[in-house]
Formats: sequence, structure tokens, C-alpha cells
Amino acid sequence: MAKLYLALGSNQGDRKALLDAARAACDASLGRVTGCSGYIETAPWGFSSPHPFLNAVLELETELSPLAVLERTQEIERQLGRRTKSSEAGYQDRPIDLDLLIYDDLVLETPRLTLPHPLMHLRDFVLEPLQQLAPTLHHPVLGLSIAELYSRLQR
Repeated sequence: MAKLYLALGSNQGDRKALLDAARAACDASLGRVTGCSGYIETAPWGFSSPHPFLNAVLELETELSPLAVLERTQEIERQLGRRTKSSEAGYQDRPIDLDLLIYDDLVLETPRLTLPHPLMHLRDFVLEPLQQLAPTLHHPVLGLSIAELYSRLQR
């Protein structure tokens, strides 16, 4: 069993209900959810919008490969109303967003997926809820704990 951390975010519709539904769908199709951070409200990152995000992080145990997890999270996003993915044109409002953050201590770089998530250490909306769940977890590339990364970002 691999330990997986996923970021969840929503800034359209009933954000809490969408995060709750995403959590349930992840538990049903990815593996067993073993932890969920509190929900935090944050400003959009990387684009302007009057709609704040509600964010959380899930901890799961999974037998799926990272690419299988990616495929299933994209299907969950579609089921919950996401019609477009962020692209080179930039980020935009969305009902749900699921991002793979860390999969065990795997370092992976493919055209479809990079692990650990290449921007996670720059995002307070990821690090704040992740440090609630796993403050001593070490970033597989940077070698720092999540608590250390979060502390650096807050300076």
C-alpha cells in the first residue's frame, strides 16, 4: 500500500459539498482515506477572481499506480462538474480541483504527471492543510519537512 496525499480545492458552487463529495469519491475509488485536514478558505493563486477557494488535503492508502490515481481523480473532477483543466492559458475558476501531491517517496517526471507536485512548496493553500495532517512528512526532493516548508513560506 502506498501513502498518497491529495490537494482538494473548489471556488464555484457549494464548495463544502463539492469537497465532501470529492472526499467520498476518493475513498470509494482510490483507496482508503486515512486523514483529512480542516477546510481552509484562500484567495485564488495564479489568477484573479472574486471567488475564494475552499481547500483541504486528503491522506489515503492506495494500491493504485500514480497514473491510475491521476486518471481516477480526473474522472472524479468530471463527475463533480469540472469541464476544463488549467492550461498554458492559465488558471481559472473551477468547481473542483484534485492534485496529487506526494505518493510515498516517489520522484516521477512524465509528460502527464510530476511527483512530488512541482509547485506544492510554494502554495500556502497546500502546505497549511498538509502540515495539519503530516507535519513531519519529508518532501522527497527538497528533503525538508512539511512544517519546515510551511514555516519558510510564512516568512
